[in-house]
Order: sequence, then C-alpha cells, then structure tokens
Amino acid sequence: MVRLAPSNTKGVVMSCTVLVTGVSRFLGGRMAARLAADPHMRVIGVDVVAPDEPIPGIDFVRADIRNPVISKVMGEASVDTVVHMGVISTPKQAGGRSTMKDINVIGTMQLLSACQRTPALRRLVVKSTSAVYGAGPKDPALFTEEMEPKHRPSSGWAKDSAEVEGYVRGFGRRRPDVAVATLRFANIVGPRMRTALTAYFGLPVVPTVLGFDPRLQFTHEDDALAALECSVRSDAEGTFNVAGSGMLLLSQAIRMVDRREIIVPAPVVPLVGRALDPRGYADFSPESVRYLSYGRGLDTSAARDILGFVPEYSTPEAFAALAASRRPEVRVA
Repeated sequence: MVRLAPSNTKGVVMSCTVLVTGVSRFLGGRMAARLAADPHMRVIGVDVVAPDEPIPGIDFVRADIRNPVISKVMGEASVDTVVHMGVISTPKQAGGRSTMKDINVIGTMQLLSACQRTPALRRLVVKSTSAVYGAGPKDPALFTEEMEPKHRPSSGWAKDSAEVEGYVRGFGRRRPDVAVATLRFANIVGPRMRTALTAYFGLPVVPTVLGFDPRLQFTHEDDALAALECSVRSDAEGTFNVAGSGMLLLSQAIRMVDRREIIVPAPVVPLVGRALDPRGYADFSPESVRYLSYGRGLDTSAARDILGFVPEYSTPEAFAALAASRRPEVRVA
C-alpha cells in the first residue's frame, strides 16, 4: 500500500475541476457545497435526481454513473479530481437490494472506466466504510488499514463496499499517475445524518444481542466532510481509517438517546427489529447483527500522521450530537 507524505499547501492557490458523485444525498450535497466555496475550484455535481434544493456554486449534471455518458461529462470538463460518494448504504434508499448492488458496484465500475479514459485526472477520493472489516470474535482490538478481515462481510452494503474497494485498487494499478485515497469511515452520525444505524437508535425499544455489549466508534458528520476535503487537498494516497477517538459501549449509546433496550438471542434480533421498524429503515441483516454483537475498533494513526487529519469530535462527542438532536426543545414561557 503506497502512501505519500502530505504536502504543505498553505498559501498555495490550487485550481482544479472536481466531480462529486451522489450530490442529491446529504453528505454528497454538503461535500459539493463545501468545495464550491473555494473560488479556485470548479465543482460538478452528478446524480440521477436533482438535489432537493439547489447547491450554490456547483454545476449540476443529471446523470447516472452506470451510464457511459459520465465519461463524456468528465472528458469535456477536463476533470482532474473525482470524489466518489455515490455508494448507497441501505436498500430502502435504492428501491431494493438488487438495485442497490447495481448502483454501488456496476456504477463504480462505470465511473472508474470513465476515470481511466480521462487524461486530465490526477486524484480520486473514495468514501468507503469500516464495515469492510466485518465483525466477529477473532477481530483485533483495533483494525489497521493493512489488516485483512477475520470475518469478511458476506452481504449488503459491507460486501458492496469491499467489492468497490477491489475495483478501486485495480484502477490504481492501471493508472499509477492518479493518486487514489480511500477513506474507511466508522459509522457517521450527527444532527442531520439519516442512516440505518441512526434509525436503529431511533426505535422506541432497541433490540440488543443477549450476552454482548460491543464497543462502537463513530464519526461526526462534520468530521467526515472535513476528512474528505482534506483528502481532496492533500497528495497523500492509500487507505485511511477515520473515526472519532475513544469508544462507546452499545448500552451507553442507548442510554444517551434515552431509549430502553430489549435483550434477545441473536437469531431473534431480526424478527424483533422488523416488528419494531415495519417501514424497514433500520438494518437487521446478518452483517448488522454481527456488528451489534462484536462491534469494531479502528486505528486512525495513519489518517493523523500521513493524511494530516485529526477529527474535531471524539466518538462520545459525535454520538452526543446525535442524541442532543433528538431531545425535545424546552420552551420557556
């Protein structure tokens, strides 16, 4: 795994054309807006549907990255940086598991094919997930980026993300002139994030696995955006774990959101979960149940020492921001 030391870009004017995928979703849209605030960056936002509200300063292109037309868009704009945030985490977002896999895996393959044919491209930043490490009893206390999963994910978003990373590594070998950075985030939380995990903590009663109280790590939504922007501006390349410092036990997190837990055997968790969440926003797949049993810890020293990124929020602080957003406002008469 090749990594370069980050360059000191303070005071240096950098002009580039950045393409951001997935801009109709929360993080993608905010990432595009954040980059567009820099007058030296031209930002092209791509998604199959327009954002709910226009994003100031970007050129929006309604396009499906599964369609080869994305190559034309990138070529005509001489895109030199791509930020890939178009991997969908829940089937509910995509309209079903098969569509989700098609968007995640086939979409990434088409995007990388377009990157391959774009001579101006110099940097690729990929938003990934620590779920690629899986979860199980043989896991280390902290995963480093070089470690192979002890329990490889076999379904859902985690498996899609592992496949996506494999295709990204292949692209890096074919285009060694392009600096590739893959960021593996711990679960992203915050006042505005809506994910399967935040839906889980929003259930009226939270199902947990009998005999387990796993250690969890979180990344605040603002830190996730800051890490991605840092990677766009850096020349560091490789794979980087990103998470707030410290840990929370699942039982602590449940108390912080003022919920009660119902403790059941692992095989029963999906049944109870689906009964409590009939709309299906939370995830009770086998991968999720394993995570709720064993948790996951990340070593983030590479992000600090090589990428030059240190989160502002610790894991407890990031989760506290989510918890605070769910408390009813106290109105003073």
